[in-house]
Amino acid sequence: MNSSSVKQSVIDSYGKLAQATQGGILTKLFACCDPTKTANEVGAKIGYSAEELNSVPDGANLGVGCGNPAALSKISEGQTIIDLGSGAGFDAFIVSAITGESGKVIGIDLSEDMLNLAKKNAKKGKYNNVEFVKGDIESLPLEDDLADHVISNCVINLSLNKGDVYNEAYRVLKPGGQLSVSDIILEKDLPDFIKDSLAGHIACVSGAEKLEDYMGYIHNAGFKNIKIETKTDFPLELMLTDPQLMKIAKDLNFNINSEEAKDIASRVKSISISATK
Repeated sequence: MNSSSVKQSVIDSYGKLAQATQGGILTKLFACCDPTKTANEVGAKIGYSAEELNSVPDGANLGVGCGNPAALSKISEGQTIIDLGSGAGFDAFIVSAITGESGKVIGIDLSEDMLNLAKKNAKKGKYNNVEFVKGDIESLPLEDDLADHVISNCVINLSLNKGDVYNEAYRVLKPGGQLSVSDIILEKDLPDFIKDSLAGHIACVSGAEKLEDYMGYIHNAGFKNIKIETKTDFPLELMLTDPQLMKIAKDLNFNINSEEAKDIASRVKSISISATK
């Protein structure tokens, strides 16, 4: 796989997810199960409180994260936050309540459909301090020394150029600014059929790397005080059986059963990392 094909696959697939969510057809598509319930189950397992899960508009939480970066961030009122890979706006909306009207949250995403959904959710929830911008997290359309915090939730591992992502995060942070990232890493190599699968990237696994390699990208970007805040089992079996993601995988002719999903889950960990510029 090359970087451009992976990137386009992610854009196309998450675009389909956003379109389905905006169209309000998820329940019809998945009459056997409740997509919102699945998303909330994943959210609870990866560290979101019931209050946080219930505070955002319907359609903001798509259940495709792997941690709660806002829980790591010592965000204060009036600060500027950048959310890398903001999707439908879930994490951006959570931190916007902390930074307040005097602050600003900038969500970055490459998918036009996700951006449209996020903007729709922002209008619905009256989030006046949140802006969503089209951009590549490997080359951010933002000025230097802009943000007090950069957050990201299970998006950076989708990139095959993680070093570029962390270099960009460093660039847009103010001196003393904080990085707070939730992502996944490998403890054992993945089976080849997952490692080489575009659909595997959509479930946030094919791009995962060994911990020492992943931490190297952060260190090489110039960050200091790098700390692994948490390392936990990743509820991959929930994600890979999520009806929304399974439809995307089916569209890409990718199939996986529950036993295979559990085996893959045993090979990866969800980590939360903090660092400073």
